[in-house]
Amino acid sequence: MNTSIDHLRINGPRLWESLMELAKIGATPKGGVCRLTLTDLDKQGRDLVTSWAREAGLAVTIDKIGNGFMRRDGRNNALPPIVMGSHIDTQPTGGKFDGNYGVLSGLEVVRTLNDHGIETEAPIEVAFWTNEEGSRFVPVMMGSGVFAKAFTLEHAYAAKDTEGKSVQDELTRIGYVGAQEPGEHPIGAYFEAHIEQGPVLEDNDKTIGVVQGVLGIRWFDCTVTGMEAHAGPTPMALRKDAMQVATHLMQEVVATALRHKPHGRGTVGMVHVHPNSRNVIPGRVKFSIDLRNATDALVDQMAEEVKAYAAQLAQKSGLGIQIELVSSYPAQAFHPDCVEAVGRAAQKLGYSHMPAVSGAGHDAVYMAWLAPAGMVFIPCKDGISHNEIESATPEHISAGCNVLLHAVLERAGT
Repeated sequence: MNTSIDHLRINGPRLWESLMELAKIGATPKGGVCRLTLTDLDKQGRDLVTSWAREAGLAVTIDKIGNGFMRRDGRNNALPPIVMGSHIDTQPTGGKFDGNYGVLSGLEVVRTLNDHGIETEAPIEVAFWTNEEGSRFVPVMMGSGVFAKAFTLEHAYAAKDTEGKSVQDELTRIGYVGAQEPGEHPIGAYFEAHIEQGPVLEDNDKTIGVVQGVLGIRWFDCTVTGMEAHAGPTPMALRKDAMQVATHLMQEVVATALRHKPHGRGTVGMVHVHPNSRNVIPGRVKFSIDLRNATDALVDQMAEEVKAYAAQLAQKSGLGIQIELVSSYPAQAFHPDCVEAVGRAAQKLGYSHMPAVSGAGHDAVYMAWLAPAGMVFIPCKDGISHNEIESATPEHISAGCNVLLHAVLERAGT
């Protein structure tokens, strides 16, 4: 790579201004953004981003699920493009950076190349994916999932929100049903810049997370069945208290994750108690179990340990314990070439960095099914995301985009 490109840096204030401008669409009183997918506000956001793309000389293509691809030609347009992207839909109490940063940092990379008259060998594209958040329609990561053939376009079109409005009707209403078949768009490699959405980088005082992959996830529903009885007349030794047995198992979920460091995660996030009365011994407790780890083998091992403990607990207590798998998401390692490109860029630019894993799903997961993929993480304040107070510093925003720029240039060629 020549010296002029080695010293290339993005325009940080321009990227920050773009993020703040997009954040005005759906702005909330607490400083966040509510721009749910396929709403009028989502249309405004899409329109703004695509107008910026056209101003930068990019050709815009929309596919049938509403995914957008904004293309800058290379010297050899027969090569598949190097793609950067993320999403611009938000949670109901979303922030300014989740997803939006990945799209606008890609746009800033293109603007920077334009500013310096740099041509790449392969074409470069910036993508935005439909309904990554899944807050209005399920499944989550819908646009990239349809693109990667994780599920069909028909399945996605049929999804309805709480008001009974379908994806197909809402896509049509906002004018974002394109002609291209999802998945027919070639991708040579894919990079996604994102806030970490967790506290690890901040806790380690690192600027860049070199993302190795995304944790595998298993979701279970657990039901402990005992017997309701009066809280006063029933002696402790004669109770069949579903809550007390359930709490032992809940603690084991956490203990199992702690045994499987550093990436083990164990969470009980939802609990239903029956009959949920102050002076009645609980007769049934149903709760969620969320297990995560860096490989599917580790997640499955954690699940087996929790189930074995539950079997022991059932035998000891005499209460029924049923554990049912309700959802499973495989772990996804990112391609070594892309991971190393991100690491080399961070090293060359002098940013502090560390290996990282993503505990949340991203569109990069599905892109990794199709092409070499990688991610760049930057810190977010207190690790908070999916919250209106989500925050990142201009310095970190610029740093992550600079890493994205140099990783993409390495793959695209100059």
